[in-house]
Amino acid sequence: MRGGAIVLMLMMAGAGRAQQRTPLLGEKDVAGLADELSGETAKRNLEGLARLHRQRGSAGFHAAAELVAERARAYGLSDVAILQFPADGKIFYGTQRSRPGWDAEVGDLFEIKDTKEIEELKRKNVPYVVTCDQHPGMKDTETCSTREEKLISYEAMPIVLAEDSEAADVVAELVDVGEGTKEADYAEKNVKGKIVLTGAQAGAVQDLAVGKFGAVGIVSYAQNQKTAWWGEDENLIRWGHLETFSPNKTFGFMVSLKTARGLRERLAHGETIQLHAVVKAGQHASNYEVVTATIPGADPKLKEEEIAFSCHLDHQRPGANDNASGCVTILEVARTLQKLINEGKLARPARTIRFIWPPEIEGTLALLNGKPEFARRIKAAIHMDMVGGGPATKAVFHVTHGPRSLPSFVHDVAWAFAEFVNEESYKFAATGSAEYPLVAPEGGKEPLQAQFGDFTMGSDHDVYQDSSFGIPAIYMNDWPDRYIHTNFDSAANIDTTKLKRAAFIGAASGYFLAGFTTQDPQELADVRFLMMHGSELRNVAMFSRLRRLSRLDWSCEEGFRKEYEQLRMIDLGSFLNSNRGPRRLDKTYMAKRAMCTPDELVESGGDLKYRRKAEPRGPLAVFGYDYLTDHLGTIGIAPPKLLSYEGLWGGGEEYAYETLNLVDSSLDAQQIRDRVSIEYGPVPLEMVVEYLVALEKIGIIERVK
Repeated sequence: MRGGAIVLMLMMAGAGRAQQRTPLLGEKDVAGLADELSGETAKRNLEGLARLHRQRGSAGFHAAAELVAERARAYGLSDVAILQFPADGKIFYGTQRSRPGWDAEVGDLFEIKDTKEIEELKRKNVPYVVTCDQHPGMKDTETCSTREEKLISYEAMPIVLAEDSEAADVVAELVDVGEGTKEADYAEKNVKGKIVLTGAQAGAVQDLAVGKFGAVGIVSYAQNQKTAWWGEDENLIRWGHLETFSPNKTFGFMVSLKTARGLRERLAHGETIQLHAVVKAGQHASNYEVVTATIPGADPKLKEEEIAFSCHLDHQRPGANDNASGCVTILEVARTLQKLINEGKLARPARTIRFIWPPEIEGTLALLNGKPEFARRIKAAIHMDMVGGGPATKAVFHVTHGPRSLPSFVHDVAWAFAEFVNEESYKFAATGSAEYPLVAPEGGKEPLQAQFGDFTMGSDHDVYQDSSFGIPAIYMNDWPDRYIHTNFDSAANIDTTKLKRAAFIGAASGYFLAGFTTQDPQELADVRFLMMHGSELRNVAMFSRLRRLSRLDWSCEEGFRKEYEQLRMIDLGSFLNSNRGPRRLDKTYMAKRAMCTPDELVESGGDLKYRRKAEPRGPLAVFGYDYLTDHLGTIGIAPPKLLSYEGLWGGGEEYAYETLNLVDSSLDAQQIRDRVSIEYGPVPLEMVVEYLVALEKIGIIERVK
C-alpha cells in the first residue's frame, strides 16, 4: 500500500481531517519541515566530520565532539554538553567493558630495496617509487645503502593502520599465510619474527599469528561485508581492527586487494620481501565522550519525558555515510525544529526532544548505565546510522521495526512518514510534479523507495531495545552500501536529497511523538489506523515465510501474532499514560500450550522459567567485547551452540539477543523457543535451554521456582 493509501485511511478515520493530505501532522507543519530542512547544510557539516579520524577516546573523536557541540550551541539548542565517562579497560558500563582510548601519530610501512634491486627495476623499465628521506624510523647515522619504498602512510590515509595497533619499529620478512585463521594455514611456514600477510581481519589472526607462532606484525587485505559488489573494486582498503583486550599486542596494516595480489604473486615466485614498519600508536586511559543537547518540552509534567535522536559519532576517516551522515542529519533535525519553534511556525511540543552523539554502542551503554536517569526519561528513540548514501553506494534505505520481543506503535508512526515520502518522491520522479518532492538543490531526483524492514542488528538501537532498557527505537539505515568501512566511504558519495528526506522522516516522527498526548482524540484514532496498516504489512511479510515452518510452528504463529498486536496496544497506552485499550496481556494465553508445542515436548528443560537480573544492563555482544564468552571462559565453559546457529532468517547473534529479551519470568524455555522460531526460523529447544543455563551460570538470569 502506497503513501496515498495511508492518507486515505487517515481521511477515513474522521471527518475532521477529511481534506488533510499529510499523515499525522497538519499540512502547515509538514510544509514548514519540508521547506526548512536542508540537505546542503547537513552535507557541509558532514564534510567537516569526514576530515577527522574519529576513533574512540582519541583526539580526532574529541575534535568531532567539539564540532557538533559548537554547531548545537550556534543553532540555539539547550543543555549542550559533552559528557565524559572514564574508559580504562577495567570499568564496566553494564555489559560493556570500557575500552581504553586509542590514538596514533605515525603508521608507515616501507618495502626495503637495495641499490642493486633499484638498478634492475630501472633496466627493466619497471615503475617504482623510492624514498631516502629521514623518516621517524631512521637513525641519524643511517645511510642510503638501501632504499625504502613507502607503501602506505597513516598520515595520508589513517584507515591503513588497524585500530588498537601498538608502537613498533620493525624490519622483517613478509610471509603469506592465506586466511591465517586456523593452525593449518601456518603449516611448514616459519613466521616467527616476521610479518604475516592475511586475507582475514588483523584481529582474527592476532592470537594465532603473534601469540602462538611468534609473528611481529600483520598486513591484512580483508574485504568489507559481503554484498553483490564484494571484491569488485580492488582499490578498496577496509578499516582494520585488532582485538582490544588481546594479550598479544602488535600492529596491523591494511592494504588494498590490488596491493595484496602483487605481494602474493611475488612471494609465490620465491621472492623475499623485506618490510620496515614504523608505528607510533597505542591505547591509553581516556573517556567516552557523548555530546548531548535538548529542545525542552512545554508541558510542566510531560517535559520530563524525552524523545531521543541518536547516531554514532565515531568511525575511521572519512566515514561519510557510516556514520557522519546519521550524525549531521540529526543535527539538521535539531537546527530545523529549534528554528521553526523559535519563529512560531511550530508549536513547542509537550515532551522534551533530546539529541545524542555517542561512540557506537559502547558510548550509548556508558550513557544509559552511567546516567540511568536518561534511560528512565526516554520514551522512544530515533536512531540514524547511514542515511545519505547516493547512487554510487548502491544503498537501499530502510525504516525498520523493532524486535518481536518489544512490540511498539512508534515504528508505524515512522513508516507513515516514510511511505508519504515514497509516494511524493515517486510522483515527482515520474511526473516532474509533486506537492512535497523533498528534493535538495544539489541532490538527486530519484524516488526514495524506502523499505519497511524486519528488525536487524548492528547499531545503537540494539542497546535501546535490549530488555534491560526496553526503549522502542526507530532505526533508519542504508543497506547495502558497497563502500562501508572503506577509504571510499567519502563525502563525494553522499546525496543531499537523501539527507533531506531522512531528516524529514526523522523530524516528523520525533516531533509528532513529542507532542502526542491524550488531549487530541483524532490523533489517537489516526495512530490506531496506522497500527492496523502496520499489522497488514507484517502479515503479508509473514505469509511468505509460513510455508517454510513446520506444521507445529505454523499452528502457533497466529496466536503469537495476536499476542504481538495486544502488546502494541499496551505500548500505546503506556506511552500516553492512559487507561485506553488493553491494560494487560492475557497471561492465561501466554501460558497456554495447546496451540503450539504439546506438553509432552517440554522435557529437556523446556519447562524452565527464568527472570533477568537487574544488573548488568545491556546486550551481551557489545563493541569490541563479548560479555558472555568472556565470563564463560573464566569458568571453563565453551560458548553455547546457539551463538553459531544459522536459521532461516537469522543467525546466532539474533537468536541469542531475542532469547534473552524474552526472559521475563512468565515464559518458559519452550515458549521462548517457539517465539524466536517464528521470528528467525525453527531452532532446537536444546540449544535454547543450553543458552539459558549458560546465562544463569554467569549471573545474567536467575531461575524462577
